[in-house]
Amino acid sequence: MPPAPDAAIGLSRRAVLQGGALAAGLLVAIELPWSAARAAMASAPEPVPTGQRLNAFIHIAPDDRVTFTLPAVEMGQGVYTSQSQCIAEELDVALDKVIAAHAPPDQANYGSPVFVVQATGGSTTTMAWSEPLRKAGATARALLVAAAAARLRVDPASLTTENGMITHASSGRSLRYGEVADAASRLKPPAEVALKDPARFRLIGKPVHRIDTPDKAIGKTVYGIDVMLPGMKFATLRSSPVLGGKVGSVDQAPALAVPGVKQVVVLDDLVAVVADSTWSAMQGLDALAIDWAHGANAGLDQAKLWSDLEKASQGPGAVAKKEGDAPAKLKDGTLFDASYELPYLAHAPMELTNCTVHVQGGACELWTGTQVPGFAQAGAATALGITPDKVTVNNHLIGGGFGRRLEVDGVIKAVRIAAKVDGPVKVIWSREEDIRQQLYRPLYHEHIKARLENGRITAWHHRVTGGSVMAHWLPPVFKDGVDIDAVDGAAEVPYAVGDRLVEYIRHESAVPVQFWRGVGPNGSIFAIECFMDLIARKTGVDPLAFRRGLLEKNQRALGVLNLAADKAGWGTPAPSLPSGGRRGRGVALMNAFGSYLAAIADVAVSDEGDVGVTRLVIAADVGKVINPDILEAQIQGGAAFGLSAVLFGKITFAGGAVEQGNFNDYRIIRIDEMPVIEVHIVPSSENSGGIGEPGTVVTQPAVANAVYAATGVQLTRMPIDRALIAKGA
Repeated sequence: MPPAPDAAIGLSRRAVLQGGALAAGLLVAIELPWSAARAAMASAPEPVPTGQRLNAFIHIAPDDRVTFTLPAVEMGQGVYTSQSQCIAEELDVALDKVIAAHAPPDQANYGSPVFVVQATGGSTTTMAWSEPLRKAGATARALLVAAAAARLRVDPASLTTENGMITHASSGRSLRYGEVADAASRLKPPAEVALKDPARFRLIGKPVHRIDTPDKAIGKTVYGIDVMLPGMKFATLRSSPVLGGKVGSVDQAPALAVPGVKQVVVLDDLVAVVADSTWSAMQGLDALAIDWAHGANAGLDQAKLWSDLEKASQGPGAVAKKEGDAPAKLKDGTLFDASYELPYLAHAPMELTNCTVHVQGGACELWTGTQVPGFAQAGAATALGITPDKVTVNNHLIGGGFGRRLEVDGVIKAVRIAAKVDGPVKVIWSREEDIRQQLYRPLYHEHIKARLENGRITAWHHRVTGGSVMAHWLPPVFKDGVDIDAVDGAAEVPYAVGDRLVEYIRHESAVPVQFWRGVGPNGSIFAIECFMDLIARKTGVDPLAFRRGLLEKNQRALGVLNLAADKAGWGTPAPSLPSGGRRGRGVALMNAFGSYLAAIADVAVSDEGDVGVTRLVIAADVGKVINPDILEAQIQGGAAFGLSAVLFGKITFAGGAVEQGNFNDYRIIRIDEMPVIEVHIVPSSENSGGIGEPGTVVTQPAVANAVYAATGVQLTRMPIDRALIAKGA
């Protein structure tokens, strides 16, 4: 992928959103572990509006339809709906009048208030964009009212708006939004606008149906993989199975003999087959005889990756957080010490990596689903040696992102192939290529040491070791040797732990790494919550009671913990099953992404060590809620992702190559394995937090702690190893 912009200056965590004429100067309060960096990126051409453009986000057509240019990308998390609710609420239009569309590459108008670069991820959309979009809607409404007042020659204060109509009650006259949109677009936006009192909300906070569901239900929605163009060819590719390997030699004849195959493209690091259908392309690729030059990584295996990580974790590390003198206090007393390790993980989204590209006349047009349209544009331009303004990006809904499409390696490979093909070509990866050739969630080693005095933690040392995603994805925020994502969840803990030291050690291997759903807190919070159970059980204290004793000054964390405990029946025996087995109940707490979640899991462990999760109760305080149905669905979806990870998930290497290739050996949880998931939402007036990833994060330690309760064995390397918890092991 292309490097992130390096022409940047630092901003505080309370980033300034500059969203064109509409939002210039609006301060957006966002507390995140990621410091923003102000990036200088050239803006792409303005999107073609439907009707009159009132600001960077809203266009109104003569027939009153509202086109909402969504600054974040829809990839199943429901932002098409929730953010449309924000616009429609303040604009006073019906939700079914809003047409949501993805933003083009346009850093000036759609750069994220969190990342600064134009990106969707990290559970940031709601917390970053809800308030600015409400202000966008309110500003557009004010402009429409002003234009109507001028036409009707009345005081703007005498006008009311409802369902896309502007009414002057005393005279009975009214105007539709579409009738005054042109005049409104020429007015100067007001410096300040008043937002609705929550007591008057029609849409925000309501469980309205998702606006993208009907088209999905009938197969009308066009994802990137669905794009069809006249005269289009189809291609699939294969890269070296060994990391960093190159193409040695290729016998093209067997592939060219396959019916439908038109062309074989051989590049230094990959081979692609171009055909008149994807099936023909795949058959042709399978027929190819490719000799690979494996290179320096041919001897890489998983045992070495683990051992190298463990050696690196010995420290010292870069300081991410320091309060008091934890090392001095950890020299004696009642001490606890443990390390936890998490494997590489693949994303394996339903929609395979794909990109349709047409290179012609010194320009390039591409159709894909990406979380970073600006990076996609820049990457394509670099691959072709042209300027970004020569690249047009048509962004589509994404069939599952999970961080995978925060990278644009798939776009770049497709563009390199398309440069050798006449006409448009759709490049689709196979499932095996998608799992074996992506960038993975880092291998993490988490070491924690604590001192306990009178049942309370008085000193704490947490050292995180692993590859850095931020160092390559957004270099300006990798400062002083600390990856702020890797220590997210470790640098700020909900518990009172006395003196503390949090360190980070960057350890890179040949394996490329990137964001994965839950990002840094996957490792840090998993380790913290398992460590809390370790201390509690070794001291004979109930794990829930132990946590409560450390949360006296954190009422939001205590609130979700108590709610989950009440709903799950903590303190009562875990229910038995007719099939028998050892039963256990585990708890975990999380604060990250601006949200607080607590999870309690019930598990059954067979004599052979198989683990079944039978019930999962999650309580969530995410601040102000835009759509409770979407919130619940995201927690459930995140939990399913977390269950897959803790029970099955791992990517391993042998001979420099990934050993897994499809869902038979890279397992995800199946429908008959899914537990009942209960979600309980805490009403809150706090600022909105993120929710796409917290369910994934909090589920994993809750299940691991339940297995500990059932078996008396705390597993320190994930996923759960059935051999270690089999009876008699």
